[in-house]
Amino acid sequence: MEENNHHEEHGTNNVQRPTTQAAGSRSQKRSGRKRVKPHRCQHCDQSFTTSGSLKTHWKTHNGEKPQSCDQCGKAYSSLRKLDTHKCIHSDKKTYSCDQCGKTFTSPRRLKIHYCIHTGEKPHCCDQCGKTFSEAGKLKSHYLIHTEEKSHCCDQCGTAFRHLYTLRVHQRIHTKEKPYSCDICRKTFSTSQQVQSHRRLHTGEKPYSCDQCDKTFTQLSHFTTHRRVHTGERPYSCDRCDKTFTQLSHFTTHRRVHTGEKPYSCEECGKKFALSEHLKSHRRIHTGEKPYSCDECEAAFTQLHSLKSHKFTHTGEKPHSCDQCGLAFRQLGTLRGHQRTHSVEKKHKCDQCEKAYTTRGGLVSHRRVHTGEKPFWCGQCGKKFAHANTLKSHQRSHAASL
Repeated sequence: MEENNHHEEHGTNNVQRPTTQAAGSRSQKRSGRKRVKPHRCQHCDQSFTTSGSLKTHWKTHNGEKPQSCDQCGKAYSSLRKLDTHKCIHSDKKTYSCDQCGKTFTSPRRLKIHYCIHTGEKPHCCDQCGKTFSEAGKLKSHYLIHTEEKSHCCDQCGTAFRHLYTLRVHQRIHTKEKPYSCDICRKTFSTSQQVQSHRRLHTGEKPYSCDQCDKTFTQLSHFTTHRRVHTGERPYSCDRCDKTFTQLSHFTTHRRVHTGEKPYSCEECGKKFALSEHLKSHRRIHTGEKPYSCDECEAAFTQLHSLKSHKFTHTGEKPHSCDQCGLAFRQLGTLRGHQRTHSVEKKHKCDQCEKAYTTRGGLVSHRRVHTGEKPFWCGQCGKKFAHANTLKSHQRSHAASL
C-alpha cells in the first residue's frame, strides 16, 4: 500500500498554534446549502467544520504523531490513519479493482485508483485550471498560489513549502536511506521509491494505456507515455520556443542556453551538463571498458564507440558527405570532414595564433601552453595530455602480457 509522504516524517516545527475563529452560528450551518467552516488554521488558512478536525490538521504543522503501530513502530497523526496502516500487517484488502484485480484497504483508495484506468481528474484548481485525480494533490498544489516557502535547508539554502519535503530533501546531504527492499536489500530515501522498485522483482505493471495496451511500472512513465498519443508537450523553452514532453528533458535543454555544467570530474575538474556524460568520462581515468565486441577482443568505454567499431567488421559507412560523397563510420568524423569544405577555423588560441575548426581541437591544443595532463594510466600512473596518447600507451601494457 502506498504511504503518503505527509505521514512518514517525524519531528516538530516551531510555528504558532492555530486558534479557532467562529464564522457563523449553528442555525446558519444547518439552513445553508454550503457548509460553513468556522474553524480556521492561522498557519495555512485552511478551514474546517469542527474544532476536532482543526486539532487533527494542526498535527501536520507541528509534526505530532501520537498514534503508533504496535508491530512496526510507525507513527501517525490520527487513529484513522493508523487503522488503515495496520491493514498492511494483516493483509486485509477487501476492496478490489474489477479492471486489473488490484486490492485496497479502503474504498477511498480504490476510487482514487480507478482514475488510473479512466484518466479522470475531477479536482480542478480554480486559479490556474490544472486538474488532479486526488483532492489531496489539489490541496498541495494550492500552496503554490498561496503559501511561501518557509522551510529552508541549512546546508544548500533550498526552500520548501512543506516541512516533510525539506526532510526528504535533507537526505541528499546526509545520504540517509531509511527504506529498504525486502528482496534485494537495496535502500531508498522515500517509501514511494522502494514501492516502485519492488515492481522490478514482481513484474507488476499497474498502469496500462487504453490506446496501445502498453503497461508501466510507474505512474510518471505512464503519464509521459500518454503524451505520445495526445501530442501534449507541456514544457516550453522561453528562449528558443522548443517544447518537451518531460520536465527532465526541458531542464537538460536549458543548459544549452545557460551554459550550466553541474557535474564535475573529481580527477581532472572537467565539467559536464549531463550526469551520463560524467559517468562515461570517468572511464578515461579508471580504464574501465564495459562494452566489448563479440567478434574480436576490442573493448570500449562508451556504447556508441562499440557500435561504430562494429562497422569495421561489416564495412558499413552510414554517414556520407552531401558535398563530395565521402562516407564515414562515425557521425562526428563526418562533421569534422564537412568543416574542410568551409575552411572555417573559428576557435582561436588566445596565447598563440593557431586556430581550429572544432572547440575540442582548441581545448586539446591549449594543454601545450598549460602543461595539463588530465589522462592517466590506471596501471602505472603515467599521465598524458591527450586521450589517444593514453590509449596508445595502454596497448604497450597489453602487448607485454
